[in-house]
Order: sequence, then C-alpha cells, then structure tokens
Amino acid sequence: MSAPELVDDHRCFACGPHNAEGLHLDFVPDGEDAARSEVTLPPRLQGYRGIAHGGVVMMLLDEAMAHACRFAGEKAMTASCEVRFRKPVPLGAKLVMRGHVKERRRKVLYLEASLTLEDGTLLATAEGSFVSLGRL
Repeated sequence: MSAPELVDDHRCFACGPHNAEGLHLDFVPDGEDAARSEVTLPPRLQGYRGIAHGGVVMMLLDEAMAHACRFAGEKAMTASCEVRFRKPVPLGAKLVMRGHVKERRRKVLYLEASLTLEDGTLLATAEGSFVSLGRL
C-alpha cells in the first residue's frame, strides 16, 4: 500500500480556518525555527471539571511543534511525541504555546514545545520527532 497524498484543505481541527468546530489557532514565528500561538480553551474540551482533557493538551503541543517545522521551511509529520503534564491546564484562561526545532538529522527534526499560562506558569512540555516530507 502506498502512502496517501497529504493535502492541506484548511480543515485541521487545531489550525484550520474552514473547520467550524476547530480552534482556529494562528501561529506566528517566534525566533529562529520556532512558532507561537495563544488560545483560550472552551468548556467543551473539558476532562475533569474546569480542566482541559489531556488529549487536547497533547494536541496543542504537537501543533506548536508542527508549526515550528513549517517556520523552519519543512513540511513534516509527527513521528513520536512525549508529553510531560506539570500542572492542570485550566479552561477559560489564556494559554501560550511555543514550539522550536532543536536539531535536524537528515530527514528527522527534533523539537520541543511548551504550554504556559499568560504569566509564564509552565503547564506542560513535549519533546517530539518529525519526519520531513520535503522543503516548503
């Protein structure tokens, strides 16, 4: 079975502008090979009362790393991701996510991401590897 063609139809749940239920995250460059975005999570993404579901937190960190790849000029897909939950992620509070490329080896990019409150309080971190599908 061959790999499917990857098409960005702008319906990504995290960042797609054409997904009515999506988060519409807007990433901007944040230094060299890095990305930044802000979001306030709605109640529908709850795990325990008032706290974001862990899978949503993982998605935010993964998305920050994916956009760091984009700002580094690479079209890439997640190969692996390890998340460390440091504090509960509150719903209804402004959150800041950042991702940056730490290293590149051939077709693999190694990244880090963080999720903080607006005041800098660290909520979660991630380390991931992404496979390059080619230069943008």
